[in-house]
Amino acid sequence: MNIPFPQRNTGPLFAERAEDIDVSFEFFPPKTEAMEAQLWRAVAELAPLRPRFVSVTYGAGGSTRERTHATVTRIRAETGIEVAAHLTCVGASRAEIDAIARRYWEAGVRHIVALRGDPPADPSGARARFAPRADGYNDAAELVAGLRRVAPFELSVGAYPEVHPEAASAEADIRHLRRKIEAGASRAITQFFFEPESFLRFRDRAAAAGITADLVPGILPVSNFASAVRMAEMTGVVIPAWLRTLFEGLDDRPEARQLVAATVAAELVRRLFEEGVRHFHIYTLNRAGLAYALCHLLGKRPTT
Repeated sequence: MNIPFPQRNTGPLFAERAEDIDVSFEFFPPKTEAMEAQLWRAVAELAPLRPRFVSVTYGAGGSTRERTHATVTRIRAETGIEVAAHLTCVGASRAEIDAIARRYWEAGVRHIVALRGDPPADPSGARARFAPRADGYNDAAELVAGLRRVAPFELSVGAYPEVHPEAASAEADIRHLRRKIEAGASRAITQFFFEPESFLRFRDRAAAAGITADLVPGILPVSNFASAVRMAEMTGVVIPAWLRTLFEGLDDRPEARQLVAATVAAELVRRLFEEGVRHFHIYTLNRAGLAYALCHLLGKRPTT
């Protein structure tokens, strides 16, 4: 199979990088002591790069509420970096969600990633459908508006370059994104993707719909291809055939797999950089290596 490689840039990688690059990182709250140690190693390695912010996820159905809060407050206390706490609509009333938001504000957290969220998985393994509570927020747009009433948070929301799997159409998905922005969000962080054209087409659709908020591409370095496939299937992300080809035969070759993963992620970031993107949100999966390498390519260096 022929794997297309763009020919636009014939000079050194990122040779003309701008000085206004921003990065942000996403972490998830750990479940075990070993996972906790891995998370804090990653935070310690990436914090000196001074990201614009880091975000901490919120499990399906609010299942990691306390672990998310503990992780957010510890990162803020120990690094001084702005931390964005994920917060969802699932499994809680408006009053309960508002109380969680007030607790974050009182802890000094000023940035929330407001998401509709996913309900807990169906026992059969099938994707569960979201059903709002009668006393809850119906969607992320309502959540954004509700958080605006609680406190003057900076609010980020999610976006889907390849369309949310439950959206009726790409146009309906963009209309919903516009509702979230109009409700008070200042940026949208996208689901991960592997083809730069996916993001660029999405950016064009958003601009045509009058959306002027920052659109930040979510970048997932593929440290484990099987895991990436599972995440893609849950979120409607397309796995290109060329990507499958690149990772074939590398299951038992971790060093080669890491090299391929770094190359793929660097090429994606380079293409987006050429198209004017200057803020990248990196899904770390609580591992620092590939995220650090991408930041280095973008000119980010540790500061003391």
